[in-house]
Amino acid sequence: MPHVRYFAAAAEAAGTSAENVDAATLGDLLATMKKAHGPQLVGVLQRCSVLINGATTSDPAAAVPKDATVDVLPPFAGG
Repeated sequence: MPHVRYFAAAAEAAGTSAENVDAATLGDLLATMKKAHGPQLVGVLQRCSVLINGATTSDPAAAVPKDATVDVLPPFAGG
């Protein structure tokens, strides 16, 4: 089952820093996460980058392997 790691505001909105989410595609994964964590996470996800095994993707049809690590990264400020 894919392992999802949430960072910064995404972790706060999800109420957890990591969880396993059963999904075969990015679209399914995002839908499951939104349903589980509600509107606060939905708002944050609109601004996040999603990496599947280190590769950025926004294609809802992108495959999510069962052993994948999925990182949910909101924009970071820095300097």
